Amino acid sequence: MKIESERLIFRRYQDADFPFLKAMTADPEVMKYIGSGETRDKEGALRFLYWVYQGYKRNSETGLLLLVRRSDGKPIGHAGLVSQEVDGAAEWEIGYWIAKEYWSQGYATEAARTLRDYAFEKLGKERLVSLIHPDNKGSRKVAENCGMVLDKKSLVSGRIACVYAIHEEG
Repeated sequence: MKIESERLIFRRYQDADFPFLKAMTADPEVMKYIGSGETRDKEGALRFLYWVYQGYKRNSETGLLLLVRRSDGKPIGHAGLVSQEVDGAAEWEIGYWIAKEYWSQGYATEAARTLRDYAFEKLGKERLVSLIHPDNKGSRKVAENCGMVLDKKSLVSGRIACVYAIHEEG
């Protein structure tokens, strides 16, 4: 799986990326709207990394990928296609987290659009979603910039989420 965009290289996480992941999961602003909204300690970040690795084993064409900036090789966040269950239905989610120092530079939109195109063109997916906390205005804007529309609100992992969706035009 090779995914790239104008400014980003998408690659699988490696053990050497753990300090970056740990820093992102420890940042309260980054984690505010993710999962339970709580930061993760070293052990929590390690469990998350192992979850990412398990995703690679389940499906080599999907999963969370590290976003590396082309210009200097720095990791700036991660994004990927992740299998989710919403209201009893299997869905493919475009997920994205960007480290705080790289917010408002268009990286999340660039990553999400690239993954949208990859999912439709290379993987043949027919529908994609993004599960977004209702108060996360930035993430909602990213979804809208990718052509997604608010489909519904659902209870996901014990929290209300806005389910943004897009269908493949074919």
